[in-house]
Amino acid sequence: MNDTAIRSDLFLDGRRLSYLDFGGTGRPLVALHGHLSEGATFADLARQLGPEWRVIAPDQRGQGESDRAGEYTREGYLADLEAFLDQLGLDRVALLGHSLGAINAYQFAARHPGRVSALVDAEGAAELGLDGANPFGFLLDLPYEADSRAALVAGLGPAAPYFADRLRENADGRWRLPFHPRDMYESEDHVHGDHWADWTATTCPALLIHGTTGVIPPEQVRAMVERRPGTTSVELDADHMVYTGAPDEFAAAVRTFLATSSR
Repeated sequence: MNDTAIRSDLFLDGRRLSYLDFGGTGRPLVALHGHLSEGATFADLARQLGPEWRVIAPDQRGQGESDRAGEYTREGYLADLEAFLDQLGLDRVALLGHSLGAINAYQFAARHPGRVSALVDAEGAAELGLDGANPFGFLLDLPYEADSRAALVAGLGPAAPYFADRLRENADGRWRLPFHPRDMYESEDHVHGDHWADWTATTCPALLIHGTTGVIPPEQVRAMVERRPGTTSVELDADHMVYTGAPDEFAAAVRTFLATSSR
């Protein structure tokens, strides 16, 4: 995490939404992480974009330091983002998102076009999961918490390396994951669908960043660029986790795009 990052909380109907403000006097860039992640994963990007850009990264509902929500619908995530921008006094921002966060970003722009100056979509498909399969089925076998860190790591089994460095200790001494497995399974269900109408609804400049082994099929990448005016794409030698798998290349692509596209 950047030394200048400040963690703060705001409350939405009594539910805590935590966020990191990486500081600086530059223009605001709100960065939205994907499933099973959190705002702290944008620390390197914030460092590379500063001081021209002030990166602000919320932990989206039910993840990181933010409280669990009662539901994980599309409208729930978008309402959180609207309230977040309102409470921070951010009338117009550039939005960057990865996966779930990217879909949240372009759907928010579709509903509030005047509030988004530019979009960076990292591995956020315009349609996904239309076959009905939920890839997060494995989560339902994972424990959410345990009496000790060692016990939780043991219970996670083969999944432990992916989450062991982000486990949280509760006030009562028990340890937990930074998300509830069932919440994320539900959230993945809700994010599936045909979102072409939202993707093509806006005309602000957009950059689609996808990995060579990412989740968006090549034909869909081409269609996303062709069907939405003002959209360019960059392919990076990475998997779905493009911004952590190729951090320098990702930051360079974002910096170049924002330098000419966000007003």
